[in-house]
Amino acid sequence: MRFILNSDIINTDVHPATSLLDFIRRNQNLKGTKEGCREGDCGACTVLIGEMNGNEIEYKNVNSCLVPIGDMNGKHVITIEGLNRSELTNFQKEMVNEGGTQCGFCTPGFIVSFSGYLLANKKYNIDDAIDFLGGNICRCTGHGTIKRAVTNSINFINSSPPVNSENKLKYLSRLNLIPEYIKNIPEILKSLNNEKKINPLKNYSEVISGGTDILVQRWDELLKKEISLIFKTGDKNNITLKNGECTIKATTTVSEIEESKELNKIIPGLKGFLKLFGSRPIKNRATLGGNISNASPIGDMTNIFLALNSKIILKREKTKREIFLKDYYKGYKTLDRKEGELISEIKFTVPGKNAKFNFEKVSKRTYLDIASVNSSILIEVKNGKIINTYISAGGIAPIPLYLKEASQYLTGKDLNADSIKEAASIAMQEISPISDARGSAEYKRLLLRQLIYAHFLELYPEMVRAEELLYA
Repeated sequence: MRFILNSDIINTDVHPATSLLDFIRRNQNLKGTKEGCREGDCGACTVLIGEMNGNEIEYKNVNSCLVPIGDMNGKHVITIEGLNRSELTNFQKEMVNEGGTQCGFCTPGFIVSFSGYLLANKKYNIDDAIDFLGGNICRCTGHGTIKRAVTNSINFINSSPPVNSENKLKYLSRLNLIPEYIKNIPEILKSLNNEKKINPLKNYSEVISGGTDILVQRWDELLKKEISLIFKTGDKNNITLKNGECTIKATTTVSEIEESKELNKIIPGLKGFLKLFGSRPIKNRATLGGNISNASPIGDMTNIFLALNSKIILKREKTKREIFLKDYYKGYKTLDRKEGELISEIKFTVPGKNAKFNFEKVSKRTYLDIASVNSSILIEVKNGKIINTYISAGGIAPIPLYLKEASQYLTGKDLNADSIKEAASIAMQEISPISDARGSAEYKRLLLRQLIYAHFLELYPEMVRAEELLYA
């Protein structure tokens, strides 16, 4: 593998499943990137990964504990050491002036993420910059001082416009926000990317896409296996619309789905729904196919695409077959997938003009948390009558569940409180929740009923009232 780490070209033959975090700290002795939770939750190990998209380089902030180093081939990795200059950068100075760091363990993650925001955008906004730091946790400051440091730096940038049409990298370097060497990285990456690459599907016993789950659970096991890395970003054909059907490649990241203009037009509110999925570093790595094949009973993406009545395309060498997503799950972590098959695409029929979609999720934290119960609905109503309904539910069965009976009951019914309550009652008979750390079985039953009610209150407030559902 050949890639750039900060300003140095790295040649290494370490096992490709080695986490980027371990390589940075142990092989390169760069200890500024911290090992915290090793689950992608704390942000202490955040780094930036840059890759060429046309003639420009695009950077994304990721949790290095969940990234296999094999994915770094031909890319640029920036750690906190790669952002330091002979003097403190503008943002580092603001962190000092505002008391934005105490123990200092989380500080590199915040600085790296803020730098990622500057590199990923052309216009700068205080709220967007603060939101970009999501996934970084400080247990000392309460985050208020860090927010003030962000505010000060954004105000400084916006009061110092570019001169003489200078490009973004030169502009940020002149303002003492990134090191000067970064502006030369695109040309070096171009030369690296012209080199021959290994066939990613040759001689594998384990296939890894984003790695956000498997590198938490089985990272040590992977180091003993032949692996294939199929993670890929920046493909303009990841999401396509043709003849009323939307097709999404399985390697598409949650970030790419969240930012897709086509999908946000098809599903209004999608960006808001996916804000509940996880932090930006996780969304930059997590893939749709990975989320679906992980088969978690509470997977958010699976939940959404079940309600879209999606199909998946399974490929093995030159053969492929198509099945409904709702038929993919046969039992807990048991899939209708033959040996050697991989999900290549997910597709669904674009909802009609009378259709509406909603996603609801309850978790102990509002953001960046796993659901206790989640639910999605796609419903089409015309002249007060329900034409089609697809409802999914998570956290209430061993599998991501399509509520077949409740959905069938609603189809053809008048949209009113009685129909909704009866559908919720039918749904209660379809589920089999268990008590665990996220709540008792009875609590989860109650949550699902409330989420079904919430779908209709959100989508049809002019036709359904809360008191009709809860008190009548």
